[in-house]
Amino acid sequence: MGTIYYGGSASPIHIDDRALAHLKIVIATKLRRGESFTVTWRHPAGQPAGRSTIWLHPSIPLRFEFSEPNPPEIDPKLVQEYANSANSTGGVLLAADDMTSCAAAPARS
Repeated sequence: MGTIYYGGSASPIHIDDRALAHLKIVIATKLRRGESFTVTWRHPAGQPAGRSTIWLHPSIPLRFEFSEPNPPEIDPKLVQEYANSANSTGGVLLAADDMTSCAAAPARS
C-alpha cells in the first residue's frame, strides 16, 4: 500500500501502490500546469461509512510514499482514465479496490 501525505493533515491516505503510481502521474501533470482538481474515495471497511474528497492544489504540500521499492508497470489506459476524470467536474473517483481498510480519511475542518 502506498500513502499520500497531504497538507498538514495528520491522517495519511492509504492507496494501492499500483493505483497511486498512476494517480501520481496525473497529479504531477495537473499541478505542474497549475491546475487544481479533486480526488474522492469511499471509506474502506473498518472506517465510519462515508466518503472523503481532497482538493489538490499546487500550493498545498504533497508527498507520495510507496511500499514497493520498484515502480509498477504503467498502464496508459488507466492514466488516461484518471486524467479524463481529473478534467471533469467530478474529479477523480478512486475505486474501492484502490483503498485499504487501514486507510485514514484526511482530517475534516
